[in-house]
Amino acid sequence: MIKEFTNHDLKELNSFHVEQKCLKLITFERGEELDQIFCTENRPQKWYVLGGGNNILFTQDYDGALIHPVGQGIEVVAEDEQSVTINAQAGVEWDDMVAWCVEHNLWGAENLSLIPGSVGASPVQNIGAYGAEAKDIISRVHLFSTLDYQHKTLTKEECRFAYRESIFKQELKGKVIITSVDFTLSKVAKPNLHYGDVCQRVEELGGATLNNIREAICSIRNEKLPDTSKMGNAGSFFKNPIVAKERAEELKQQHENMPVYPTADPTKAKLAAGWLIDKAGMKGYRTEKVGVHDRQALVLVNHGRACGRDVIELSEQVQQRVWECFGIRIEPEVNIL
Repeated sequence: MIKEFTNHDLKELNSFHVEQKCLKLITFERGEELDQIFCTENRPQKWYVLGGGNNILFTQDYDGALIHPVGQGIEVVAEDEQSVTINAQAGVEWDDMVAWCVEHNLWGAENLSLIPGSVGASPVQNIGAYGAEAKDIISRVHLFSTLDYQHKTLTKEECRFAYRESIFKQELKGKVIITSVDFTLSKVAKPNLHYGDVCQRVEELGGATLNNIREAICSIRNEKLPDTSKMGNAGSFFKNPIVAKERAEELKQQHENMPVYPTADPTKAKLAAGWLIDKAGMKGYRTEKVGVHDRQALVLVNHGRACGRDVIELSEQVQQRVWECFGIRIEPEVNIL
């Protein structure tokens, strides 16, 4: 069912809890309903997809229509001896989908536990954590194109996934609305315990079961990341920078304990933005309204009644300090409107 709201308050629809409004908010449950929104003479001329509101920063009122998926369906669409493919609607909370997979003894999503946001947003950002990415389990993305008003399906390869990248942030940005996503999960145990202190936590819980891995990941995230209901934030504000392998090796010689991670491209390496921000002296830095979280330097927080511009100014300070200390540019992961 489609619902429309005018001059809608966005404070509870963005995890930074900044006080902005939109000209119109339009919610939909099923992909077919987008025909009623866009295939008419009164179609919105300016629009943006608002998912869970966990990866967005509003810096002003939005003078168009925010399209907000709210469908909550998850169903099995294919199955064989080794795997199960499920379809989840765009409005499903990501962690609810992960919990569903764990409850049904399906492997592949567990390392992505407790990432805030919706299923529809997961392919856009190619969300990732603890050695796993959404692209590892995505098989197809179903969408509505506002270029020709047709419903289409892209294969995993057509989505052009890369680190925090996809075709939805490039050629198709602002041109499509994701309506649901197919995920292929394994019936066979495939524990991924090679990132950070995940292995130790899992062993302390009794070994590599799905429930233990999910519990370990949730525990680690809860220790490091602030609860958005208590302190406005959008999770990791910055991407981990990708640099030439030679540059990473130079920095490693100067800073022996600096984390360096391999990438799919053997000529490049990934650095930990949180470590860079910490060593640049910005971890725990705060002003009256905003700050860098004292337990996870990747996270910028709203200490109360901050506006989007306050957060932007802080992010620019952080970027400048990292550049001054390391000669590395870190870029926002959050979408800024």
